[in-house]
Amino acid sequence: MREVARRAGVGVATLYRHFPTRADLLTAVLAERVEACGEQMRRALDDPDPWRALSGMIRAFADRQVHDRALNEALLGPGVVAEAFAAERREHTRAMNVLIVRARDAGLLRAGVGPDDVRAGLLAIASLRGLPPARHAQVADRLAGLVLAGMRAG
Repeated sequence: MREVARRAGVGVATLYRHFPTRADLLTAVLAERVEACGEQMRRALDDPDPWRALSGMIRAFADRQVHDRALNEALLGPGVVAEAFAAERREHTRAMNVLIVRARDAGLLRAGVGPDDVRAGLLAIASLRGLPPARHAQVADRLAGLVLAGMRAG
């Protein structure tokens, strides 16, 4: 908190008046990023091309795993910060399910592929957070491509 206050050019007491706990500060910092994810999901829902919408969201998820590790750690991990965005996570899940159903109804997904399969692919991508940063982007992009190839109808 001292370092954040120093960089913000305010006193520690001022920072604590606005953000009494570290979790309060993290929640405030991440709120804008979570909203950006929601906006991206809303654009995907508006996209008339079901495959472009679904594949774009999966690739965006992979990109966030690489470039916004703090967001992912806070949202996907346990704790107060993750709980603060539980409603947004549920809404993102519902929207992803809509994208999956649209792609399936358009005949773009292999038979039997459903939301649980897509979530398994997203979890596989999320598990790459443990890789060294230098390899992370390349492997995440490759894995996203494999997940999409495995889901897509012949």
